[in-house]
Order: sequence, then structure tokens, then C-alpha cells
Amino acid sequence: MKSVFDLSENEMKSYGYKIVDAIVNHYKTLEDKKPITSASREEMDATFLTEAPEESSKPEDVLDFVLDNVIPYSNITAHPKMYSFVPGPSNFISAMSDSIATGFNIFSGGWMVSPAAAELEIVTMNWLLKIFGFPIKKGGGIFTSGGSMANLTAIVTARRIKCGDDFSKAIIYLSDQAHSSNIKAIRVLGFKKEQIRILPTDIDFKLSINKLKNEIAKDRLLGLHPFCFIASAGTTNTGTVDPLHEIADICEEENLWFHIDGAYGGAAILSKKGKKVLNGIDRADSLTVDPHKWFYQPYEIGCLLVKDASWLSNTFSEKPEYLRDIEGNESEINFYDYGIQLTRRFRALKFYMSIKTYGLDAFRKAITYNIELAERVEKMLRKSKNWEIISPATLAVINFRYNPIHLNFSEKELDTLNQEISKRILASKEALLVTTVLSGQIVLRMCLINAKTSIEDVKDTLKLCKHFAKKILTEKT
Repeated sequence: MKSVFDLSENEMKSYGYKIVDAIVNHYKTLEDKKPITSASREEMDATFLTEAPEESSKPEDVLDFVLDNVIPYSNITAHPKMYSFVPGPSNFISAMSDSIATGFNIFSGGWMVSPAAAELEIVTMNWLLKIFGFPIKKGGGIFTSGGSMANLTAIVTARRIKCGDDFSKAIIYLSDQAHSSNIKAIRVLGFKKEQIRILPTDIDFKLSINKLKNEIAKDRLLGLHPFCFIASAGTTNTGTVDPLHEIADICEEENLWFHIDGAYGGAAILSKKGKKVLNGIDRADSLTVDPHKWFYQPYEIGCLLVKDASWLSNTFSEKPEYLRDIEGNESEINFYDYGIQLTRRFRALKFYMSIKTYGLDAFRKAITYNIELAERVEKMLRKSKNWEIISPATLAVINFRYNPIHLNFSEKELDTLNQEISKRILASKEALLVTTVLSGQIVLRMCLINAKTSIEDVKDTLKLCKHFAKKILTEKT
């Protein structure tokens, strides 16, 4: 039976080939384009704001409109000069894998609906468990939309295991460098402000162990219930890794759930240097990793790993009547029992296909290259009279500011100058280089996790920064 949504075979092929051609051209030419775009709400409204049409349009006309008006107004997150936030390098195989998962509309919630999808999530989860030193037989995990949902899932699980149904006196700890998604998750779960302990970090932006011990002791004396600590394995600001072994010792002694947010830095474990920095990550009860960051996957794919898969099923499993016929046996995992989502897209496919295609060694080499690139940038900046390192290269993140040694700027002047440098870089659209704040100082931050970014790309950007700095100073005199 033909439906109103059916197209002819030739129409579908023509339409699909045009999309593939556009994606291939994007990968082929992205280095020739500027990474940044901009538009006002008024400009976007003028282009897109219409009533939903009652009548149909030619498929090619709608596609052309999108390619002409949507794609050019989206930043190129895989561009080699996309330095800020956490770039999204992606890869072509995974992008096409997503097309397969969406094109066949595969439901990845329950075994009965797609045993292959469930099996691939089990297989890829086992790969990750092994990479991070988690027990494969007992451990488990789930792919999520991203680190935010993975952290939320972890904290829900921790609360269930450590607090049961009463969490009125529960206390959760994290550092002032922890990712904001953790605070958001804590608030979503109904914890009050007075149940959250945000602890200061030291001069290297790592958690102060003494402060953690003091806070736990004080809370216990007040009759409260410390139940969870969230460590960072690669903070977004600086790439810093908390002292994982020392924290693990405290969590074991105090019976706290130990969650590690490795959304950004976790993938660095594939490299020798990264593995050394992340020593102790295998001692976590739960671990967040974001493959759509440093595992070079397209959005969206986050991941939560746990030491014991039953912790997830005991927390999230529900047995409504309409699902009673599809439960299967215990080995046939229904991933809707492992997390918040019932309806789930087939995220495991792109991870599976890219690892199978390129091999882990390709990812290992790319991550090693990124770490070494950031270290080269640090050495280059230290040899210059114009730049000051604020936070050294750590897991491919480096923070610095323009501060020529022959000029005596005040802190306020330096903050204003470096903020203005960033503004002008963005206005030029030549690179995405924004600021962050470290120890009260406004600094420029580079996150170098794109395998296509070269030292020449960085040199060009720094040269442009210096050009704008001199222009700013000339304008003021």
C-alpha cells in the first residue's frame, strides 16, 4: 500500500545521493572554510519564520533551502581552528553509520525489538570496560545522549545504592572545577543547595584532599550522610585530573560512591601519557566518558560505565504490563532497564563501525598526537616574550594570555586586553578562541583534540592574536 510519505525509488536515490555528496564535500573542503558563522535572531527569523505549510513542496527544493541556509550558519565543529569549548572532530564512517541507524529507524531499547542493536551495545560496552580496567563479567554500562545524561544517570544510581528512598540528609561532594552538568544533575534530582559541597582546588586546579577530609568529618559530626564524591578526569577548563587514588582511598574508607566525570579526558587513556595521568580511574564505581568528544564520534553519544551492571538495572528497571512479553532471559539485555530513556536511538552502531574500520591504534595515534601538539604549543609560548602560560598543557588543553614581559600591565588591563583579543578573533571568523577564568584571571584557552589541527594552524592563530593585541594597544594610545 502506497502512503502519502512514499517517494519513488529514483526520487529517493537522487535525494540521498545529493545529501551524501554534500557531506563528502563538507569533509573535503572544511579546512578551506572559516570555522565560525554568526547571525542575529532577526536575520534567522527573516529566513525561516513562516507558518507550517499545508501544501507539499518538491523534496529537492526543501533540501536546497536547508543546504543554502542552515549549513552555512552552523559553526564547523570539526574545523582545525576550532579551539574552544570541546570541539567535535567526528569522522566520516561514524557519520554514515548514523545515517544507517536513522534510515532503518532501529529502536535500541529492548532485545526483542533489535537483538543486533542490543548485542552491539554489549560488545562496545565490553570494549570500553576493558579499556578503562572495569570488570567485564560483572561490569556494564549504557550509551547516553552525552556526558550530562551520563552524569545524571550515575548520580541517580549512586543515590539509590547509597541512600535508598531517604536522601534528606545526603551530602554530595565535587570540586570547583567540576563540570556544570554535575550541578545541573544534582539540582534536577531534587537536592537542596545545602546538600552540595563545592570544594576548592589547589594551585594546579586539583581537588584539595585535606578539604575533602575536613568536610566529610564535619558533615558526619552534624549527623548528615555523605554518600558521593564526583572527581574530574580531564576538566573542561584545564584538562586537570584529580588525585584519583587518594580520592578512591577516602571513598572506600568513608563508604562513599566514587563517580569520575571523564567526559572530556577519559579517552586519553588510549595514549601512554594519558594512561599515566589517569592512573586510578579503574577504581571508580561509575565513570562518564563522552565518545563524541575525544573518541572522534559525531553528536550525540555519551557513555556511563559501572563496576556492577546490576546497580543500573536495580535503579531503573520497571515492569509495565505492556512490556511483559519482551523481557527475554537475563543474558538478553534490555537497555531501557539501564537508564532513563525507554525510546533509544542506535548510538552503538557508529562507535562499533568506526572502531572496526579504523582500529583502536588509529584512535590511539590521534589522541597521542593531540597531547603532544598541546605540549609543543606550550614550549613555543614559553619561548616567546609575549605570552604567559597560566595552566600548562594537560590532556591537550592549555591556558595562556597575552602579557609581553616589557610592558607592565595591571591585572585589570590584562583581563580587558585578552578579552578583546578573543572578541576580535571571533569577529574575524578565522578561529574559535574564547576565554575562561582561572584564579580570577581572564585567559585564552585552547582545546586541541582535532587530529587535523597542525602546529601551523596554531601559529597562524597566535600570529593573528598578536596582531589584534598590537592594534588594540595602538588604539588606546
